[in-house]
Amino acid sequence: MTGQKQHKGPPQTPPGAGASAEGDAGTDRGKGQGAASTAGGTGASPPAERMQRSFAVMTEIGILAQLSAAAFERRMPGWLVAHFALVRHLLRRAEGATPLELARAFQQPKTTMTHTLQVLERRGLITMQPNPRDGRSKLVMLTEEGRAFHGRAMAEVARNMEGLHARLAPGTLEALLPHLEHLREVMEALRDD
Repeated sequence: MTGQKQHKGPPQTPPGAGASAEGDAGTDRGKGQGAASTAGGTGASPPAERMQRSFAVMTEIGILAQLSAAAFERRMPGWLVAHFALVRHLLRRAEGATPLELARAFQQPKTTMTHTLQVLERRGLITMQPNPRDGRSKLVMLTEEGRAFHGRAMAEVARNMEGLHARLAPGTLEALLPHLEHLREVMEALRDD
């Protein structure tokens, strides 16, 4: 693998966070899963517990993704979170990207990405230009309308986040972020191996 990233290693767990990382954290989904395996030393073996915990973490991440997408799409009728994600990606790539590069970045089939790009082009958020690097492929570029859409969407997302921040314990996001970043880095390395 070329350009292999150096991984920083797992972040340190903040004091007092160990109990919630192990299991029930006050949710119904966690109840009963950890209790049977720890009561009296019976139940699942450590590898089975790790596998169960892995599935629980991935399930929570999936639910969070669904909740986030639904909240975005409620606030931005007629738009999908996939549209917003693509615009955000292009905003960071001033030089543009080919449809194939975008499909790889989002881990989607090229046909799925082509459909999303057609929607954004029809709505004036992107343009498809000849790629000066090879003259054959297209280069996807964000338009001024695409930048304006990003600004409107970010304002709506910020309004939604106010309610989230009001309900979270102080420091929750700061504590989670390094762990999520580390998990992503490890999963990216496994994908690229």
